[in-house]
Amino acid sequence: MKEISSLIAYRPDVKVVDATLRDGGLVNDFYFQDDFVKALYLANLRAGVDYMEFGYKASREIFDTEKFGKWKFCKDEDIRAIVGENATDLKIAVMADVGRCDYKTDIISRADSPIDLIRVATYLNTIPAAVDMIEDAVKKGYEVSCNIMAISNSREGDLKVALDILGQTPVDVFYIVDSYGAMYPEQIARLADLYLEVAAKYGKKVGIHAHNNQQLAFANTIEAVGDGVDWLDATYASMGRGAGNCAMELLLGFLRNPKYNVYPAIRFIDTYMSKLKEDGVVWGYDLPYLMTGLLNQHPRAAIQFTKEGRKDYTEFYREVVAQD
Repeated sequence: MKEISSLIAYRPDVKVVDATLRDGGLVNDFYFQDDFVKALYLANLRAGVDYMEFGYKASREIFDTEKFGKWKFCKDEDIRAIVGENATDLKIAVMADVGRCDYKTDIISRADSPIDLIRVATYLNTIPAAVDMIEDAVKKGYEVSCNIMAISNSREGDLKVALDILGQTPVDVFYIVDSYGAMYPEQIARLADLYLEVAAKYGKKVGIHAHNNQQLAFANTIEAVGDGVDWLDATYASMGRGAGNCAMELLLGFLRNPKYNVYPAIRFIDTYMSKLKEDGVVWGYDLPYLMTGLLNQHPRAAIQFTKEGRKDYTEFYREVVAQD
């Protein structure tokens, strides 16, 4: 059992990453008003959050710009309209999906961009392409992290090979990602040991991005903190794809770090997040997401169930079990 000091002691290396616009954007197709985004930026500043992820650098060739809000594409000028020169301690991040972005052209030199961190997202079978993206971003002057998605469906041996490959790149951080919300704290502890072993070998940091299908996103995140994971993703009011993510307000309230302040998070949720739900934006724990989490399945079927307004939970369970 881990020492209690690893859970409650001050950890200067901890970094909190706000993923509300990016993961939350998957709920409303990235249609956030500018006043919401500006208020979120200011809330992060006041709360002491370290990084704010604005959205994706998605390909405008692959994705129809008429069907998504601007934070699906994160043009540098749109970010700058919110943050100006961002003469603050808060750093700006975007995510770039392997195979879904035009990184060679859309990600410009860091010297000309308001962005600080490129978060590369990959599956195990696209690691070579992720390596090229990482190297490209580092050459352009960015900090870089890498999220290996859907690892709950991966063999440990394959994951170890992938981490070893990433360890030999100039990536700064690699992430434990519970894409399906299927993992339990004991599994996170085992994965943290694996990731941290490779990270120590190559001088990297480790992060965690958790989903809340089984209401374990916060538990899994603080398990990872206790195991030595430093980079922690969270979203305000847990907003994110399907069941959502680790709640920012829970995480900031938990961390024993004097630079973090939970009050601005609570105020932002009270003013802005509650209104999103009142306006009909839907996310958060529900039975369909629990079912896909239990079965270690992608939540796309549960997302469709919710969009259709279905309430026949028993029939849905029969459907997803049949797919398993």
